[in-house]
Amino acid sequence: MAIQDILPQLMRVPGERAPVGPIAAPFFGFGLLTLACALASFAFACATPFAAFAVVAAEMLPLSSAVFVVAAAWVVNQAIGFGALHYPIDANTIGWGLAIGAAALAGTAISASVLRVAQRTRAPLALGLALIVVYATYELVLFAATPFLGGEGAFTAAIIVKIGMLNIIWLIGLVAVSKAMRLLNPYRRHQTAS
Repeated sequence: MAIQDILPQLMRVPGERAPVGPIAAPFFGFGLLTLACALASFAFACATPFAAFAVVAAEMLPLSSAVFVVAAAWVVNQAIGFGALHYPIDANTIGWGLAIGAAALAGTAISASVLRVAQRTRAPLALGLALIVVYATYELVLFAATPFLGGEGAFTAAIIVKIGMLNIIWLIGLVAVSKAMRLLNPYRRHQTAS
């Protein structure tokens, strides 16, 4: 593949697949992911599917907006954890919270890159590929924190597969909500007809 074939892929316009117009896309992404994060945080606490959130945000938003939306989802997760779920307020728990945030933001940047390169690939395949790469990145960033924070036992194959499956389910659900919104949104229906 020559450089002239790669450049158009790198120039993909983020947000072109967002279910709402470009001005409303960050607000929609913010609402969708913070609501999803609140639901996931209450249900799964530390196993919130940030890899899926990163892929969805990077698919529908420019990178700067995607990073903001994923960071907002992380803040919601931490607020629920420390506020409603009564996480202990100690250096280790705060450290893991920061590691999760760093992993989610790294995943968002990686997802944007993968989706740009895979833009000519069918959307489900591109999203699946992005989720695999993002989830691997997410887990590696978290594993890199274990020498400082402990918790190596949480990185067994069974736990990694279980959380990976959780991310797949959430990605499918979030994409389904986005597709439904696209069908209901007159702006996107008109744009698709053009």
